[in-house]
Amino acid sequence: MIKVALDAMGGDFAPKVAIEGAIQARKEHGSDVAIVLVGQEDIIKSGLASYGVPDSLFPIVHAPEVIEMGEHATQAIKSKQESSIVKGIGAVAQGKVDVFASAGNTGAMMVGSVFILKTIEGVLRPGIAGFLPKAKGNQYRITLDVGANAECKPEVLAQFAEIGSIVTKHLFKIANPRVGLMSLGTEEGKGTTITQAAFPLIKENPRVNFIGNIEGRNVFDDTCDVIICDGYVGNVMLKMGESIYPFLKERGFVDEFVELFNWENVGGSPIVGINGNIVIGHGASTAYAIKNMIKFSVDLAKADLVNQIKNSLGK
Repeated sequence: MIKVALDAMGGDFAPKVAIEGAIQARKEHGSDVAIVLVGQEDIIKSGLASYGVPDSLFPIVHAPEVIEMGEHATQAIKSKQESSIVKGIGAVAQGKVDVFASAGNTGAMMVGSVFILKTIEGVLRPGIAGFLPKAKGNQYRITLDVGANAECKPEVLAQFAEIGSIVTKHLFKIANPRVGLMSLGTEEGKGTTITQAAFPLIKENPRVNFIGNIEGRNVFDDTCDVIICDGYVGNVMLKMGESIYPFLKERGFVDEFVELFNWENVGGSPIVGINGNIVIGHGASTAYAIKNMIKFSVDLAKADLVNQIKNSLGK
């Protein structure tokens, strides 16, 4: 049985949507998945009761404190040891759950994960893996990083190429994922001094199927399965992708590919490079997004990415 801990207090519309999403997820997964709700116990029980759901169906980890969306991440993690985010990450560290998912403060999730779970030995910088649609086959591709590291050294980008390959291989079952480095042109000499230096480092790694530089026009085509970039560029691409869906839907342009732009269908992004499974959801998550974040958390646990990354870097 997979055990997923959900931050009941995280997100702009918590705890209502978190509890509702958890109820929807339990109906979908049944007894195969245990959903643990982390947060203020009395509020969680009251929320479950409002839906006519007995609290005995959901184990509760009481966390009296809440880290608000606008709080300073490092200060909040240090001062609010009884918060739902700290308690949830701690449950992963203690082996009590397989995954912790939250739509709460992203910075606190990142800082807390590094402080409590620690970085995998050999990993230079943990990152956040985002999902962007790929037109051929109506699939998703991994983009790394999408916000954890606004600036990256060449060595970090090179390592992201290997980690992104591992994530894609084991999460999407692509045997030999193609990796592209986001740049200003496809030629090897193009780009910033950082991407120019990263290029040969990625190219010489035999565990990476590197296809070279890609450009902005390749973001949604079938040129590659993994996009490597710093968190600044990755976040801009991710937010641009999020903006496309409502525009197209308003104009009636909706099909299977366009639906992939709806971020609620995935629900969250994993922090990769740490000793545990942590999923970050969108602050504006609805109950539907929370339900899908739990579904993704289950897939993440089954993929066993932590050990896969450890094994690859050990080589």
